[in-house]
Amino acid sequence: MITTGTTLSTANAATWPTPTSSEGVSSTIQVSGTKDYGMKRFYGTGDLAGDGQEEGQDPILRLTDGAVLKNVIIGAPGADGIHCQGSCTLQNVWWEDVGEDAATFRGGTGATYHVVGGGAKKAADKVFQHNGGGTLNISNFAVQEFKTLYRSCGDCSTQYTRKVNLNTIDVTGTGSTARLVGINVNRNDVATLRGITIRNDAGRKVIPCQKYNNNTAVGTGPDSTNCLYSSSDVTYR
Repeated sequence: MITTGTTLSTANAATWPTPTSSEGVSSTIQVSGTKDYGMKRFYGTGDLAGDGQEEGQDPILRLTDGAVLKNVIIGAPGADGIHCQGSCTLQNVWWEDVGEDAATFRGGTGATYHVVGGGAKKAADKVFQHNGGGTLNISNFAVQEFKTLYRSCGDCSTQYTRKVNLNTIDVTGTGSTARLVGINVNRNDVATLRGITIRNDAGRKVIPCQKYNNNTAVGTGPDSTNCLYSSSDVTYR
């Protein structure tokens, strides 16, 4: 199970950390370099008190290119969570009640983003929004009560070919249709899924890989080009 420290192992949807302290945030916190918050909870106040799906909200934290963020809890209201302006690492970061999005990745073509450990729940829409270019790697992550774990932007003014890699993801089914990844096959996006565990989904309503042409759904399921996984990569419990 993931612990509340910095040593990470297999994600478990039932393991959620207790904050060491809480702080309201009324204006976005800028993060550069490596910052370890020791499991502090941040939540939005004032202009950051939104918890809905309105586009264009500001984030609780904004990371500069190359920043590493460790051991943080984003509480409610969650505003637009975290923005990565370039390559970044989110290590052991937890979202108790996702606002607009949990994190948005905005770097250029060569950007690499890592989400290592942590978890998110209560995402009425997306958890991770990939608006920039590059590759997002998500590992040892738990998600529940969500609609889409990862979405490659379908209508951004500047579009890219994007990649996402999921490895060791613990998913709790919502009872309604949800998606692990949504990618744009017309943009040659590639999603690789390994070690996916889906719980409480007897009806198989969680879609591992949803394909789009921008915002038009065009199919689901594994293939050899865009959705790279097989039945052995997904375990139901």
